[in-house]
Amino acid sequence: MTPSSSILPPDPARRVALLGVPIEIGAGLRGTLMGPAALRTAGIGRVLEQLRFTVEDHGDMAHPPVTRSDDPVPANANYYDEVRSWVGAISARAYELARSGAVPLFMGGDHSLSMGSINGVARYWQQQGKPLFVLWFDAHADYNTPATTLTANMHGMSAAFLCGEPGLDHLLGAEPRVSIPPSRLDLFGIRSIDPLEKELVRARAIPVVDMRAIDEFGVGVLIRRVIDRVSAAGGVLHLSFDVDVLDPSIAPGVGTTVPGGTTYREAHLVMELLHDSGLVRSVDIVELNPFLDERGRTARVAVELIGSLFGMQISDRVTPSNAVLPEG
Repeated sequence: MTPSSSILPPDPARRVALLGVPIEIGAGLRGTLMGPAALRTAGIGRVLEQLRFTVEDHGDMAHPPVTRSDDPVPANANYYDEVRSWVGAISARAYELARSGAVPLFMGGDHSLSMGSINGVARYWQQQGKPLFVLWFDAHADYNTPATTLTANMHGMSAAFLCGEPGLDHLLGAEPRVSIPPSRLDLFGIRSIDPLEKELVRARAIPVVDMRAIDEFGVGVLIRRVIDRVSAAGGVLHLSFDVDVLDPSIAPGVGTTVPGGTTYREAHLVMELLHDSGLVRSVDIVELNPFLDERGRTARVAVELIGSLFGMQISDRVTPSNAVLPEG
């Protein structure tokens, strides 16, 4: 797709802040720390500039110093102190980026980064009096806690932490913790969930769209339900996009592949409809592992999908995100 606006200069009022978060210790396999570099190489900044966004690339976060917690370290939480150091630092940066007025785009890195990125933007939107909703576009629910996990890998606990589940209560250190209600989390594209994790998701009545639902009802109908719910509440949306939501046949560069994922067109339709809604105000791209990829294939697909999320389309449409309101 070639955007019709590609010959025009960037619009200073439309700003995207890129931040690389090269964390990999929350996952079971190493390699996601190379994700931000792969996304840049695949042209993420160039695509956004073609769409007339002013791109502010803040580079990659440096590895924060690891300090040992004075509180008891939870059992079944691998590399707890290292992840704790990252999450607190990410949350502080996320808050500042959201406060700057740009759309923060966090390039991971494994999904444990979302414990910090979403906490930071949730803190900002709480101050603005706007409810933050989170679309967890992922093959996995990531709603484990130290009490339910089978692996002790903390990237599988991210969504539960964001919803205030106990077990990682001191993870943010001195950073304020701003949890979202489970009713404002949407698990979308799910096809892998652990037994105790499933019980917890059910007990919290978290909205879940699994691949069976997508097969049966179609991705367009289901993502519009999410959009309508956020819009009705006067809320804003954070998209946490784990590239393993895609079928491994189109996105092999992830450490936790699960067959039967979303197709290329299904994923693009999700992104296109999210753009049309005008609700997305912050984004994670996580779990891209270039070490496992095939000549940058997964990185290129991820960048194409981000292009759709930010407005790349074949024909022009009037949408809430680009409509010109009548005077008076």
